[in-house]
Amino acid sequence: MMLSHQSDADIMAIANPIMDNLMAGSTAINHAQHTRDFSERMKAIVTPEHLQYVCQHYQAQWGYFTERELVAIFRRPTSVAIVWKQFCSQQAGEFVAEMVVIEQNGQYLVDHAMVF
Repeated sequence: MMLSHQSDADIMAIANPIMDNLMAGSTAINHAQHTRDFSERMKAIVTPEHLQYVCQHYQAQWGYFTERELVAIFRRPTSVAIVWKQFCSQQAGEFVAEMVVIEQNGQYLVDHAMVF
């Protein structure tokens, strides 16, 4: 079944472990872990140097990513976008975490992700 036709629970069962790994990889500034589930397009953008720069900047200002709460799932013909309310260890307030997941060759891959 196409990803966009799956239930919210099924989509979150796919998305949460991917996002957990992505966040753990950014906390550790571990490029291989962070990009494990990335599409080739994303892997071309997020080089080891880029990841290190971005993570050091975020960690200096916000600390580490802590809990997140689902806000919405947006279904598109060929992808699903998930938006969470994200919290950080050293910064009061709420941030937005988002991830776009595509299905490619039987795998679910991240084609966009950002925290702001």
